[in-house]
Amino acid sequence: MKTRLSSLAAISCAAGLIVAAGCSRSAAAKAGTGAPAVPVQIAVVLQQDMPRRIESIGTVQAQRAVSVKSQVDGVIAQVNFKEGDDVAAGDLLVTLDRRPFENSLRSARADLANARAMAAQAQADLDRYQRLNDQAAISKEEYVQYETKAETTKAQVQAKEAAVANSELLLGYTLIRAPIAGRTGQRLLHEGALVKANDNNFTLVTINQLDPVTVAYAVPERSLEEIRAALTAGTATVTVTDRTTGLSHPAGRLEFIDNTVDPTTGMIMLKAVFSISDHALWPGRFVYAVTQTGIDPAAIVVPSTAVLNSQNGSTVYVLKADSTVELRPVKVLRTAGDSTLLATGVAAGETVVTDGQLRLLPGMKAEAHALSGAPLGVAPAKK
Repeated sequence: MKTRLSSLAAISCAAGLIVAAGCSRSAAAKAGTGAPAVPVQIAVVLQQDMPRRIESIGTVQAQRAVSVKSQVDGVIAQVNFKEGDDVAAGDLLVTLDRRPFENSLRSARADLANARAMAAQAQADLDRYQRLNDQAAISKEEYVQYETKAETTKAQVQAKEAAVANSELLLGYTLIRAPIAGRTGQRLLHEGALVKANDNNFTLVTINQLDPVTVAYAVPERSLEEIRAALTAGTATVTVTDRTTGLSHPAGRLEFIDNTVDPTTGMIMLKAVFSISDHALWPGRFVYAVTQTGIDPAAIVVPSTAVLNSQNGSTVYVLKADSTVELRPVKVLRTAGDSTLLATGVAAGETVVTDGQLRLLPGMKAEAHALSGAPLGVAPAKK
């Protein structure tokens, strides 16, 4: 009996101590006294226009690229460009040895002249026998033979004319010209080299169009409808930033949305066109691509580090004028980089805690400190 009474007394005493400690902690938290202020970092809530942006990594591509090959078999007689030259469409790049093709053309023209002579003779015979046929001086079978010969020689003339035209075309192929305007790459073959027609193993040179250029990049499929709506409304713009130099090029025009989402990655390919006269965007380089689909006007903005997420929703600690903190529930609209847009919970001009929240409880005192650890408004001590 005594043991039981002793146990009950001990439990009551312990419960009393716990209640007393809890009451003491609650009172301290509410009053903010009895403990030093917690050092925190802060930021002021802003109200400003915030662009809606989708960030990606893209690749610069030449809008047009051509691998120049020979269309006939031949030997390179002359190369008329230097590596890295800017060329216009139609500029002469390479000349092949023209002599074999000139000989073929002369032979084709001689065959054509012979065919025309035979056709003229056959037509003259037909005209003469036409009169005899009208007078019934010859048989019908004989007349048909002359008529057939005349038609056959006419067909032969047409065939020889086609052979001449083809020889002229092949001769023209010995002058290899730039099909597009752009910049030449490496010269892969030189004078005296034998080239084959449309040989997949050899390319004379590659020409890339450097202005304008295209930037290809992928975005998540969840952004597709937002981008399509902005493209339809004419508000979609693209900015790219060079990863090496940090230079931005904001004048991109979104022109292409792929017709399917990649099922393996959940991404969809987009392409934007940039007019870069100084060739600052070089094909093959990786860049940061940002697609802006619109602007949220007068948005309430806080640093993303100020927002705490829990099972009960999102909250922020607000530092009040008396140096105490208040925990407020907020509604998050979206996140944009290091900033978060809020719909409710705080107002512009209020101060929120961005670091040190784990040491805070509602009602506790807090003191704003800089990253160096010194209180704001107090200059750090000189060493």
